[in-house]
Amino acid sequence: MITEKAAHHVGKPVVLIAEELSPATLDALGPDFEVRNCDGANRGELLAELSKGVDAVLIRSATKMDAEAIMAAKGLKVIARAGVGLDNVDIPAATTAGVMVVNAPTSNIVSAAELAISLLLSSARFISPAHAALRNGKWARSKYTGAELFEKTLGIVGFGRIGQLVAHRMQAFGMNVVAYDPYLQPARAAQLGVELVELDELLKHSDFITIHLPKTKETANLIGVEALKKVKPSVRIINAARGGVLDEAALYDAITEGRVAGAGLDVYVTEPCTDSPLFALDQVVATPHLGASTDEAQERAGIAVAVSVRKALAGELVPDAVNVKGGAIHEEIRPSLALVEKMAQIATGIAGELPTNLDVHVRGDISEYDSSILAISALKGALMATGAEDVTYVNAPGLASERNMTSSSDSDPVSPEYRSMISLHCALRNGKSITVDGTLMGIRKVEKIIAIDGFDLDLPPAENLLFLRYSDRPGVVGSVGNALGKAAINIAGMQVARASAGGSALMAITVDSPVSEAIVKAVSKETGADLVRSVTLVN
Repeated sequence: MITEKAAHHVGKPVVLIAEELSPATLDALGPDFEVRNCDGANRGELLAELSKGVDAVLIRSATKMDAEAIMAAKGLKVIARAGVGLDNVDIPAATTAGVMVVNAPTSNIVSAAELAISLLLSSARFISPAHAALRNGKWARSKYTGAELFEKTLGIVGFGRIGQLVAHRMQAFGMNVVAYDPYLQPARAAQLGVELVELDELLKHSDFITIHLPKTKETANLIGVEALKKVKPSVRIINAARGGVLDEAALYDAITEGRVAGAGLDVYVTEPCTDSPLFALDQVVATPHLGASTDEAQERAGIAVAVSVRKALAGELVPDAVNVKGGAIHEEIRPSLALVEKMAQIATGIAGELPTNLDVHVRGDISEYDSSILAISALKGALMATGAEDVTYVNAPGLASERNMTSSSDSDPVSPEYRSMISLHCALRNGKSITVDGTLMGIRKVEKIIAIDGFDLDLPPAENLLFLRYSDRPGVVGSVGNALGKAAINIAGMQVARASAGGSALMAITVDSPVSEAIVKAVSKETGADLVRSVTLVN
């Protein structure tokens, strides 16, 4: 086996917790890490701790992990944000440095949905100004006459996870719910009893509008001057998603001119925000970005990133990593990640060198899903086969580039023999190539190598494997058994595939312990095989 060792920490990996996190976060990390603490908001203290060498840093919103901090951090592999927003992390700098960035995208969805509903109810019934008036000694019952939700139309702009939670809860109030989301299938909305409509129709018919969209170039000021000309004058608008989707100046004008009845706001185009003219209006209830500010959301966020840190430092794929190519990994693709890694290890081991290019061809049923991440799985597996350590889905492309190795992936719905299969074609520096085919069998998705260079197999990718290429002739199987027996290597399984009687043949052997180079030479001498390779798969 080729050896190429990367630098790594001696002892337990170091995790730096730079802000206060829930005790459940430490529990989720477990005992396998050395945990250090610092005040991440104190720049000098943060940089000093990072420079001592850390494997991962856990932050919330007060710690700035910019390019300077990332460069100062010796051995850093993961930045974990216990929350959703990543404004305080320089993602391009982290990616360049091979540092994975993870967050907890689903940790606050219930809290955010409940806050949006709180703002909606508060806006409908003037809770905030009525409370303020009462505290100031005024009994202003007639001034604060509100509106019921029952049988009113709620328009949800952005029908993702949070929007769907809001819909489900507000249907219990007897509201009719419509939604606008250009990326959602109508069938999914129909399952939830919600009608998908165009934005103009939603604006025209809604009594309440709640926004649940990220801020992008397309959504900036989506609810702005023109949109607010189309709404009912009795409408109340809620934004607990992202500042800037709702044009605050246009909203102020619409409320003061009587074209919008009220609003509930938790987010603003510039934060912190303490001096908006909207805050002076009785028709507006406002909070200082409290969407994720519940004990439960903070605990979920801490646990989620702790789990991600464990996976990242183990070299596994982290679905919540934001700087891994391939985007969200579909559940039908995830089981193939480990399979492709092993296929690449086998190909590299048999080749005896790193390939120059790895092409992943996805065939059959799974071809309908985005499988681009498998190109990185192949790189990761090939690098691991050389003995490289600390290879992750973030740094694998960079490590491969340094070694002039590339990868790609494509898909084809046609798979003649299997419902789904993956073929890995590896080009070598000498102009030759090696192809390994694999599949996942049955409901349990059992990994199988089904062919190598066209030789049909039914091989579980076990930890210790031995491969022989030779000219088919009597006595080779016995010679292999004899050589391994002399070396006290137990054979767990053996398969032989051949092109034709007396032609080229491939033998794949599963053994119970690693096969050393000395034993490989002995097997080669005993059998006269053209090629003998030992492959130890690394998880």
